[in-house]
Amino acid sequence: MAFTVKDVLRLQVAPALGCTEPVAVALASAAAAALLPGGRESAREVEVWVDPNVYKNGLAVSIPGTAGLCGLDTAAALGVCGGDPALKLEVLDPVTPEVVGAAQAMLAQGRARLNLLTDRRGLHVRAVARGIDDAGVAHEAQAVIEGQHDRIVSLALDGEELSAHPLLAEGGAGGGGQMAELEDWLRGLPLADLLLLVDDLDAEDLTFLEQGVAYNTRLAEHGLKFGCGLGVGKTFERLARQKIIAKDMSLAARMLTSAAADARMDGVKLPAMSSAGSGNHGLTAVLPIWAAKDFLDCSRDDVLRAIGLSHIVTASVKAHTGRLSAVCGCSVAAGAGAAAGIAALMGGDLHHIAGAIKLLIEDLAGVICDGAKAGCALKLATAAGTAVQAALFSLHGMRVRATDGIIAESPEQTMRNVGQLSTEGMVETDRTILAIMIKKKLAGYV
Repeated sequence: MAFTVKDVLRLQVAPALGCTEPVAVALASAAAAALLPGGRESAREVEVWVDPNVYKNGLAVSIPGTAGLCGLDTAAALGVCGGDPALKLEVLDPVTPEVVGAAQAMLAQGRARLNLLTDRRGLHVRAVARGIDDAGVAHEAQAVIEGQHDRIVSLALDGEELSAHPLLAEGGAGGGGQMAELEDWLRGLPLADLLLLVDDLDAEDLTFLEQGVAYNTRLAEHGLKFGCGLGVGKTFERLARQKIIAKDMSLAARMLTSAAADARMDGVKLPAMSSAGSGNHGLTAVLPIWAAKDFLDCSRDDVLRAIGLSHIVTASVKAHTGRLSAVCGCSVAAGAGAAAGIAALMGGDLHHIAGAIKLLIEDLAGVICDGAKAGCALKLATAAGTAVQAALFSLHGMRVRATDGIIAESPEQTMRNVGQLSTEGMVETDRTILAIMIKKKLAGYV
């Protein structure tokens, strides 16, 4: 099946409020509660089961609109008490202080529980909401998310599957639906064909891409103004004002991207335009290019087409690595996308764009993902700066040798090698990261 650039944007790029792992748990919980005969008001408890990577990424990141609360059990309670499953990745947008209070009461009473499925592979969330209707009859509803953070593949009420429901994803649990087909298609496309997709972007697509810029720059502006989270972006700005470091293209990219991550990881209630299922990927895919434009002679459409290319390359790399892994996708996937976009924006051709992708991967392939948290802003800063560097190096003739480590002669094979590293080589690394994080949680550090 052949896809278009509109399909890539429709399936890979969407607004997301908060880190997408807690959001997925909140979405499944909200969907299950909505199935109960009395709706969420009748829900008494919720229990959730998640795969190791969802657990890892949701352990320590702040949830939007909660004044710094974190935890997947918290996300589940919020979903039940006030989430709107129709909003998908923005499920927590309706959350108010009253909802937060109700969720905290549910947690304090032990009515929101989390279970880790240690041997489960692939993105998986199962939520079961239990409640009592007006007649005093007990009911149990279940929602299952698989493959993508907002892909509800199964809904059931009192043990009976619901085969037709507006919240259900197309294709159900059998196969991965359109996304799986799209990723198969992307894995088979050479970089030259990915670049051709950019030529098909029309005015509607550019407007959508510009909306993503607006979302992500709003987060960056918040981070720069308030210095939230670790304050990485704000610190860069302060150092530049003091003339301790120079605000060149690389620093501008690092500052803007990390400031947005500071705000997002601190739970600021502003959506990000995600890429390949991750809000932080979206920040990395978009903001380095947006920062770089101020140093180049380029038009609005040039910048938006470069951002479109970034999303396409990010999706292609993620099709090889999988949605969640031990490798930091913001570094190797969205970083590669940003490097490709910046190289294109500087007038680079296929040769230069391929070189930029390979240089980025050579530099950052070993960066691990140890869950979503405030420190992600540091990794996004590194990815943004390295994307600019890779593009500049490539346009000035630097080339990574195919004899170097996992780098291949072609960018396509290099992407496949990164995928193999992520899906096969770092499985034990992922287990070790999770074990360390669980030990910290048990010790009370998280």
